[in-house]
Amino acid sequence: MHYPIGLLFDLLASSSALPWNITVHFKSFPEKDLLHCPSKDAIEAHFMSCMKEADALKHKSQVINEMQKKDHKQLWMELQNDRFDQFWAINRKLMEYPAEENGFRYIPFRIYQTTTERPFIQKLFRPVAADGQLHTLGDLLKEVCPSAVDPEDGEKKNQVMIHGIEPMLETPLQWLSEHLSYPDNFLHISIIPQPTD
Repeated sequence: MHYPIGLLFDLLASSSALPWNITVHFKSFPEKDLLHCPSKDAIEAHFMSCMKEADALKHKSQVINEMQKKDHKQLWMELQNDRFDQFWAINRKLMEYPAEENGFRYIPFRIYQTTTERPFIQKLFRPVAADGQLHTLGDLLKEVCPSAVDPEDGEKKNQVMIHGIEPMLETPLQWLSEHLSYPDNFLHISIIPQPTD
């Protein structure tokens, strides 16, 4: 429950045919592998916690703190009820930044890899370099996970996926964050082994 379904698809089944077959078990919950969800309120609290963390990275929590409690509740209700136009009407505030800043303070991202034990990588990373140049997805990966883009033997072994697509490494990170973030406002990036077929 704590990973978005699109991320799970990228990590576990992106090379399989659609529709994705999912098996649901109603007995013997795998407590060792998954967080058990005690209630809908726990899911809402987790979602809002992620939203607040993302806003802390992007705007020092200024935007989420200026929103009213009803806006927080509406974000959750619109997402839960598949009313994405109403969700984005409020979430748009969290995706804006002053023009003079050229982007967010930091990009809220998490990098997931199927080949490591670590659940994900998350570090502070600015969308704009000190010289004013926009950082790209490739810049982020070179700093945070260099083996994903610069293999030692020169042969491409990994595929970088966001929402089921493989974005170009030259794509500005700010643009990716604004347009491909999940509803929790994080950019969830999957690094998976390159398909062999």
